Amino acid sequence: MVTDTIADYLTRVRNASSAGHRVVEIPASNLKKEITKILFDQGYILSYKFEDNDIQGTIKIALKYDKVTKEPVIRKIQRVSKPGLRKYTGSETLPRVLNGLGIAIVSTSHGVMTSKQAKQDNVGGEVLCYVY
Repeated sequence: MVTDTIADYLTRVRNASSAGHRVVEIPASNLKKEITKILFDQGYILSYKFEDNDIQGTIKIALKYDKVTKEPVIRKIQRVSKPGLRKYTGSETLPRVLNGLGIAIVSTSHGVMTSKQAKQDNVGGEVLCYVY
């Protein structure tokens, strides 16, 4: 039984990319689907597919690699807010990852979005993870 499903999601993506896998399969949830959409929109993954074949469903993510060096596009994916210590931030103090080169995924009252978009919408929330 996994208690932190977001950390499990990030770990599966991290392990699959470091092992050189093309596709990773993850149990689905609405929050994981939103994080997957953000990773696709920001160009960190090649494609994704939501499958509702059983009770929970699965997410299939095609990982993206550099064409020349064959290195994974996701260099680091790190959980910030944990079940034991939640990290909340206001719209003025949203984090910038690698001086704007990476993204921070934030769960706000307006949905899950990047910290850049949350700053534009002037909303704060729980910082879920950093990706770069």
